[in-house]
Amino acid sequence: MPATRTTTPFRGLPPLVWTVFAGTIVNRLGYLVTPFLVFFLASRGVTGAETTYVLGALGAGNLLGPAVGGVLADRLGRRPTMLIGLIGAAAAQGALFAAPGVVTMAVAALLISAAGSTVSPAAYALMADAVEGEHRQRAYALLGWGVNIGTAVAGVLGGYLAAQGYWLLFAVDAGSMLLYALVVAVRLPEPPRAETAPRQKDGIGYGVVLRDRLTLLLLPLLGVQLFVYSLTEVALPLAVRDSGLSPAVYGAMAAVNAVLVVVLQPFVTTRLARFPQMRVQSAGSALIAVGVALTGLADGIVGYTVSVVVWSLGEVVVAGIAAGIVANLAPPHARGRYQGAFSWTWGVARFAALSLGVTVYTQLGPAALWWTALVAGTATAAALLSLSARITRRTAEAHTLAA
Repeated sequence: MPATRTTTPFRGLPPLVWTVFAGTIVNRLGYLVTPFLVFFLASRGVTGAETTYVLGALGAGNLLGPAVGGVLADRLGRRPTMLIGLIGAAAAQGALFAAPGVVTMAVAALLISAAGSTVSPAAYALMADAVEGEHRQRAYALLGWGVNIGTAVAGVLGGYLAAQGYWLLFAVDAGSMLLYALVVAVRLPEPPRAETAPRQKDGIGYGVVLRDRLTLLLLPLLGVQLFVYSLTEVALPLAVRDSGLSPAVYGAMAAVNAVLVVVLQPFVTTRLARFPQMRVQSAGSALIAVGVALTGLADGIVGYTVSVVVWSLGEVVVAGIAAGIVANLAPPHARGRYQGAFSWTWGVARFAALSLGVTVYTQLGPAALWWTALVAGTATAAALLSLSARITRRTAEAHTLAA
């Protein structure tokens, strides 16, 4: 039996989960515009200062979209929310390519990220509807695996397409979103709505989340951990540049991360599924913090490779656990809003890494940022352990009520 579980780590997940997994790969294969947005803006004559406005709008959309997506997922349904987000983001891609000036570019960038980020709360809630609590972590890990597979291929594909013309990036990106929307429309069923009485009591907003003290303790801790992880895409390229290495080195580091995650994810998820998930989350997040901090000791390719390997292993360890914990805490009628709050926490963490992380690096020095990452990451890992008993008890109670 253990051998079978090792060779088939995602065995037993329902077809709906595999459909979302396939659609996610298709969507991430077209994740091309954002990584090359700076280069596209430069080709349109946008200055460095003006580029900041467009990138800021892109980050702001990631704060707006999850909050809206969580509410829509509970009110309109999972499928309609996913369709609105995917079709809206595809249209915004065309608007950005055709935008005549910086203001219209910024508005289009805001719409791209806002519409695109409405999808994940609905998708995560849909998977929580279809999968029982103890199997949700595997389902969310599978979804994260699909993101990494698609992103790894997109990194290679994007460089080739950009050399042929930026319009190809926008065409493939929008086309992948529309293809995913077609998959959602044809292949994904809308689950039955949860009972209406709790929904009427909680209203349509995020009051149900704000009244949940345990979730309010959990989300900031996860947010700090996500902030530390987000430094890998913000501060790492700055460190590589300051070491006098070429951008190709950073591309190689990204490839190392992608290969490790894609190869190791199924096996690590299976091996760690037997352990208490809060402890696994704490250990993995501490590993990420150590890996990020090791960037400060690197001064060449070998050093950077070691740091990337360490935090990539941490990424593999924690895959799907945080979203699964949030899903297990959510009442059935509010799963969309709980996942919206979690996705919003992710957006805030990434936005903070882009702004606060870069400011600390440039103004206070790289060492201050690496020490901050180490201390914050390990401290929140310890704090999560202090919540472990309460989360386990709450999850058990939810399973009892569901039974």
